[in-house]
Amino acid sequence: MQQSLNKSFFQLDVIWRGCVSISVLILIWQLVVMLCHVPPYILPTPLLVAKSLLQYADLIAHESLPTVIETVIGFLCSAIFGILGALLLSYFRPARIWFLPILLISQALPTFAIAPLFVIWFGYGIASKIAITILMLFFPITSAFYDGLKRTCPGYLELAQTMNASKWRILWHIRVPAALPALGSGLRVAATFAPMGAVIGEWVGASHGLGFLILNANARMQIDLMFAALVVLVTATLLFYFLVDLFFKIMVNWQ
Repeated sequence: MQQSLNKSFFQLDVIWRGCVSISVLILIWQLVVMLCHVPPYILPTPLLVAKSLLQYADLIAHESLPTVIETVIGFLCSAIFGILGALLLSYFRPARIWFLPILLISQALPTFAIAPLFVIWFGYGIASKIAITILMLFFPITSAFYDGLKRTCPGYLELAQTMNASKWRILWHIRVPAALPALGSGLRVAATFAPMGAVIGEWVGASHGLGFLILNANARMQIDLMFAALVVLVTATLLFYFLVDLFFKIMVNWQ
């Protein structure tokens, strides 16, 4: 009971410190713009950004929906493919020899450089954005879960083999539960990159989404609207991260 209370107080302290830090940064931003007389088309004040959030709330909400859908679908597909890829690398030596270098090469390619190819291959719809998101997220999920599977306690494996447990039972009851914390770390990292993958796809070619809205606002010198869309994007990313984090805290409740 005492441990749970201490953990709750620690989380509240982290949230409080985060709110204070953000408030200080916003105050500094406001003072810099006011004291240096920065034009609003270069750097709008936080008050002007807040006004744009209210003024264009319907537009931002409408453009946020495609980005949220692309983010969630891309994240879920990446999680499925990443888990399967890690299991493949863990249990099949030919896959480690041939598939692992390809996995590393896929991360060496700049996303911005190959994103136009995805638009050509999959079109301007939602499929290209999901494909780009999967490309960005597949590696951190796969590598984290694969590392967790490799680091299973040898004593547990030896005990299971002594009791003549099948490979399936060892996988399901020992290796996967032991690797869940590592998988959670990979998914938390992926959660922070998932919205950016969708936005990059929208920057390359789209007619809807927050990325499309940011590009249009920038082209029309509506910098306040662009900052408002960025605020919504950052908020959505943080919310998505905390949802994934909460999900894994519930799943891995023994830690």
